[in-house]
Amino acid sequence: MATRILIDHRSGGAQAIQTPAEASAPAAPRHPEKARRPDNPIQRKPAWIRVKAPTHPVYHETRALMRDNRLVTVCEEAACPNIGECWSQRHATMMIMGETCTRACAFCNVRTGMPDALDADEPRRVADAVAKLGLRHVVITSVDRDDLDDGGAAHFAAVIRAIRAAAPAATIEVLTPDFLRKPGAVETVVEARPDVFNHNLETVPRLYPSIRPGARYYQSLRLLDRVKALDPTVFTKSGMMVGLGEARPEIMQVMDDLRVADVDFLTLGQYLQPTVKHAAVDRFVTPEEFADYAALARAKGFLLVSATPLTRSSYHADADFAALRAAREAKLTVAGETDAA
Repeated sequence: MATRILIDHRSGGAQAIQTPAEASAPAAPRHPEKARRPDNPIQRKPAWIRVKAPTHPVYHETRALMRDNRLVTVCEEAACPNIGECWSQRHATMMIMGETCTRACAFCNVRTGMPDALDADEPRRVADAVAKLGLRHVVITSVDRDDLDDGGAAHFAAVIRAIRAAAPAATIEVLTPDFLRKPGAVETVVEARPDVFNHNLETVPRLYPSIRPGARYYQSLRLLDRVKALDPTVFTKSGMMVGLGEARPEIMQVMDDLRVADVDFLTLGQYLQPTVKHAAVDRFVTPEEFADYAALARAKGFLLVSATPLTRSSYHADADFAALRAAREAKLTVAGETDAA
């Protein structure tokens, strides 16, 4: 069955749109920490990055499906530019552990503040949805939950176990927070045996203080390296945005750092400014530059690379997982032939 649900978070998306939660809640700043910042005018997008407004009837059916199952979608929360395409193919993106993030990243359109308590029934509801829809590949992510002792790691593990029980044929990808200052958290998630462990670096280390102030670049790298040390069979994945003011040598250094951590899959996409209060777009990177970055990344040894203006970390994740497995098998075959020779 072609239908799938991807459970994902921040996309560095397009213009902000109202979610069902916002429509029913009292008026309040979505990003109170940004309210006093000066406005950054939103630049007109180049032709290669503009997307059509969603009109396909299946888009509306997918929207209704999300409402009926009481699911929060990152497609809306992060204002993803691919919502029309994905929802028209019944590819919807959800978040677990609520819709409020404890971080205040300058690029992210997810609501910030103090989250509600975890929903203990959420793992069952997610697993039931996966089973009913006959999903082949599921991506699970969350907002950052710095308020929890383990950053939500046990909740991730509970969702993975519930999916394994309800839909044993489905492959599972997790896109986790950095678990900063949460000892044992990454071990808890890896022990639940996801097929893919994704954590996004988002940008180059020089820009962390302004773009990702609550995170630490080397903590994110250590997390990805630790996953491979714990279970070398797990595919690891990371992504970053371009167009925030980074330089080409800095992007190449991030690629090298990820390869040192033995990361398998790299995604690169254009940053799009959600509102005037978010970080400004420094420039729009051309499709030709993205193609060049993809070639460089493949040359550095990544098993798989997705680099286009509209690439997001969970975009086409099911097809990418199949390609990732095929790439590993091909690499092992070549290695075996070389050893035999």
